[in-house]
Amino acid sequence: MIRPARIALPLLWSLALAAQAATAEWTRFRGPDGAGISPATGLPAKWTEKDYNWKVTLPGYGHSSPVVWGDRVFVTCGAHETAQRIILCLKAPDGSVAWERRYESEKHVVNPANSFATSTPAVDAERVYLYWTTPKEVVLLALDHAGKEVWRRGLGEFISQHGSGTSPIVFDALVVLCNDQEGNSNLLALDAATGETRWEVPRNTVNASYSTPCVYRPDDGPPELVFNSQGHGITSIDPKTGKANWEFKEAFPLRTVGSPAVAAGLIVGTCGVGGSGKRLVAVRPGSKAKGLAPSLAYELKKSVPYTPTPLEKDGLLFLCSEIGVATCLRAATGEQVWQERLGDNFYGSFVWADGRLYIMSRKGTAYVLEAAEKYELLASNPLGEGSHATPAIADGVLYLRTFSHLIAIRGKK
Repeated sequence: MIRPARIALPLLWSLALAAQAATAEWTRFRGPDGAGISPATGLPAKWTEKDYNWKVTLPGYGHSSPVVWGDRVFVTCGAHETAQRIILCLKAPDGSVAWERRYESEKHVVNPANSFATSTPAVDAERVYLYWTTPKEVVLLALDHAGKEVWRRGLGEFISQHGSGTSPIVFDALVVLCNDQEGNSNLLALDAATGETRWEVPRNTVNASYSTPCVYRPDDGPPELVFNSQGHGITSIDPKTGKANWEFKEAFPLRTVGSPAVAAGLIVGTCGVGGSGKRLVAVRPGSKAKGLAPSLAYELKKSVPYTPTPLEKDGLLFLCSEIGVATCLRAATGEQVWQERLGDNFYGSFVWADGRLYIMSRKGTAYVLEAAEKYELLASNPLGEGSHATPAIADGVLYLRTFSHLIAIRGKK
């Protein structure tokens, strides 16, 4: 007979190792499920260049965030003059280059606030997945961790006056892309190993969406993929089949740039125009099993973000608008807890670690706030260069991408 205690110790050890391994990955824009939440502890609030683990000059310009798997950091860049796309793999311990791949492209007009490397890659244990566009082609490709190309798909033309900016995600061995543009639009899921299409959902688009999907995990059902767009509002998709679970079409009268977020069981999204947010909605998800349609829980129309994505933690919903108005709400009701001006401008989004919010301004300052019911600005750290990117956190390291540099700051063990 096996004693329970002899099972418990190995099981606890395995769970501890699994939890430790989970902190070493930041696999997509805004991390696991797109929530912007990291289990890391000990990250600093205040620092100088002397505290950097390393700082690397990148071989190009861009707004994408890094992704991390194990001891490898992947980041994309673009060349202003040629629109050449560059994928760089760095060694996490010291920032040295493991490999670099370059892809020739066609220079084309994008919004002055955009770049040729705005999309954040996605990564899993075997491959890194990249997305970019030209007016002639949507490109989605996979490289292995050694930089060898595994597959590449050309997905037709891309039409938008501003260029592209959504990011792919990996979910359950699928590479998922929101191809909401002003041409032939669709939601796509490709086999992560082969690049073959697993499902495709046709879409109607009024304006191109720059939103990246998130994962919603209801208490009483399987995970759902959630997409934002002006043409369809908020859409929930079954990742196994590509069929819609529910859709709230009335969500967005204007373009969507920020990504959806899950907050206290609600789905939160924003839209706007001219570089400023005009509407935030919090929607009660529908349920096929219960025969429930989605419904509006609340909406806001003042001091809401357009590009930065909201973040929820412990029942509080944190927002930062383009003009630096930081807001804390009760996530379930929309009741305002506090609102303050940071005195800066932002395109990047909050991420959370150890009770703190981290965000980078367009001028290149990293702000650190308490994620609490009382407003407290802990620090504002100059980075020496502007940024439109969102921080990444993996294996106890904070990664900050400016226009042409990547900075790593390790927390205390």
